[in-house]
Order: sequence, then structure tokens, then C-alpha cells
Amino acid sequence: MQKEFSHHAPPSPVPLLPLGRQMALWMDGSEAKIFHVLDTRFDESIVHSPNHHIHRHPKDSRSRIHNHPDDEHRFFHEVAQALGAADHILLTGPTVTKLLFLRYLQEREPGLEARVVGIETVDHPTDRQLVAHMREYFHTHLPARGADR
Repeated sequence: MQKEFSHHAPPSPVPLLPLGRQMALWMDGSEAKIFHVLDTRFDESIVHSPNHHIHRHPKDSRSRIHNHPDDEHRFFHEVAQALGAADHILLTGPTVTKLLFLRYLQEREPGLEARVVGIETVDHPTDRQLVAHMREYFHTHLPARGADR
């Protein structure tokens, strides 16, 4: 599995609450994009699933590639490792993969699962759109430090 890193400047920053490391995860069956928003920029890392870039053709049995039964668990494990430093996690994505990942966390990483603060279905936003949504979500849904929960 391959990781890529890049840095971007958000279009119009909404101040984050001083709650520590807030991360958003957008995932589908081929990749997971992990966003950590800082004051004026965001960091993004990408974890590719083992079936990333596999082209299947149902009529060509010679080129048909079958997923290994452990591929999904390895993918989820690597994503969980990348989220390990998060205090609050927002799970997003267009498919059921985010729910399968949540189930993986419940069964194998309960400490990390406890840091999931929201799950939302979103299609394929741009990085900037997802970061803007993440900023708004954490600003709206999490209380300020020291406030009663």
C-alpha cells in the first residue's frame, strides 16, 4: 500500500476549536484520504487499498484478479494506523466502506472507534470542499474546550 502526502491552503478558514487533532477520513473501496486541518492549511495523506488500479474484465478469466481475503483488513489496519494520533474523527465516503471500517474499528480498534464523532455519506468532493465541510462540522458539532459536554 502506498502513501502520498501533500499540503494545501484552504479557501477561507473557519477557526478550529482548540480540541487537538481533528481528522476527517474520506474512503471508498480503492483509497482512503485522511485530512488533518491546521489553522491555515491542511495535510492530506492517501492510503491506497490493495485493489487500487486493478482493472477487471469479466470475460477474460486469464486476467481476472481475485482479492485476497485479508486485503480489506490490511487496508483498514493501515488506515487505522494513519488515524492513530486523532482526537476526533469524522468518517465520510460515498459507499458502505466507511461502515465496514467502523465495524473493523469496533472489533479490532475500540480505542480509536471511541474517537469517531460522526459518519456522513458524501459523494466525491474536492479536497477543499471536504476540508471546508470538516472545519464547519467540527466547529458546529464539538463543544469548545472546557464547555460541558
